[in-house]
Amino acid sequence: MNVFIIGATGFVGGHLARHLIAEGHTVTGLARTESAALTLRARGISPVAADLDTRRAGAVEAALRADAVIYAAQADPEHETATVADLTRALRGTGKTLIFLSGSGVLMQRTAGAWSPDTFAEDDPFLPEPLAGSRKAAEDTVLAAVAHGTRAMVVRPGLIWGPGDHGHMSMIYQSVAVVGAAAYIGNGLATYGHVHIDDVTRLFGLALARGRSGGLYHAVAGETPNRWIAERVAQDLGVKARSVTLEEAEQVWGPFGALIMAASSRIRAVAAHRELGWQPQHADMLTMIGDQRLRALATPSP
Repeated sequence: MNVFIIGATGFVGGHLARHLIAEGHTVTGLARTESAALTLRARGISPVAADLDTRRAGAVEAALRADAVIYAAQADPEHETATVADLTRALRGTGKTLIFLSGSGVLMQRTAGAWSPDTFAEDDPFLPEPLAGSRKAAEDTVLAAVAHGTRAMVVRPGLIWGPGDHGHMSMIYQSVAVVGAAAYIGNGLATYGHVHIDDVTRLFGLALARGRSGGLYHAVAGETPNRWIAERVAQDLGVKARSVTLEEAEQVWGPFGALIMAASSRIRAVAAHRELGWQPQHADMLTMIGDQRLRALATPSP
């Protein structure tokens, strides 16, 4: 299959491209710059010179040449909305596959660092997070394309972890550099469902192979409250773990980071298990404790 990935130079898109190539697919990827194109070529990915702003038409043309399109970019809401609208319009009646990477942030709950008893399967109703309104609208646009002859799906993972400094683990290591302690907000029981990047890419592969048109698939393997992460980071570094207020958290992680660290987002992957037979192979995010790249984040900048 010829798969066009929008976001192939990113964390998820890059891992996804490597996984699909290993499965025997041909992969093309959007490249906004010549340096990005060189990176993609070195990875065995054919670059498409385009972007999601002034050269979006090039991305749409590449989508029409492909058998399947995966949107895995982290774009601003305006460009994401416009790109999804253009893609779904162009792919009408083609029968081609379009898979949109979303995230469980669309249903996160602002709990001020506290636990939430609520957990959501794919078909469960929820009140969308206001700041993620455009992302939820993009999901809806993709799924509505099924009625117009597109094999469209949405993959909605929890917090994605894996090699590199991504997500809550890295943020808590970073907090040590700022406040000298592994920080969490409030009572520290805010919890995001999490999933390893390799399990996410396997889910995409399964969705490409046998996903249902109109399917929405969650990806989650476990969940760990932020205070538990902070206590393990503190133990690793020989510092204390401590609670910070929302105001202090903004000084540590910025307004958006503080919002994420104070929220709960708990999901269940019922449809992914039942329809695709997906089973995660990495369930313990705390295995990353002690990673040298993460430890380096705890060192204050000179």
